[in-house]
Amino acid sequence: MTDTGPPSFSGVHHVAFTVRNLEASIAWYQEVFNATLADGKLPHYGREWTGYAELVIEPRSGFAIGLHHNEGNQGEEFNEARTGLDHFSLNVETREGLEAWAAWLDSLGVAHSGIQTVKDPFPYSTVIFRDIDNIQLEVVAFGV
Repeated sequence: MTDTGPPSFSGVHHVAFTVRNLEASIAWYQEVFNATLADGKLPHYGREWTGYAELVIEPRSGFAIGLHHNEGNQGEEFNEARTGLDHFSLNVETREGLEAWAAWLDSLGVAHSGIQTVKDPFPYSTVIFRDIDNIQLEVVAFGV
């Protein structure tokens, strides 16, 4: 019997964002996620002439965030109403995890929604915040 489903994968390695000011974004993500900057610049595969990326890595999970400098960037703020990324969400297991994130963001002076609880269509709670390019990030806990 042949398996007709897609191949599996073991997790998410990284997410990548095009940013307006690479150095400022690297500093913001390093501060908010206590991330380290990986050595070297990564070309845009198949479009090497358009720019490059640098990776910041969250040390506990190893999750990488690619921050891209693109020569065609017009300097406009991110807007999720356009085709492409809407937001990026990170999972925590408990409400205490959300409380810790809200307190951490407060300590950094990063504006956020506070803990928002939703019951329908399924129960979850989330803390929503935005990076310096207006990209929406959120931390979510399901069932709480």
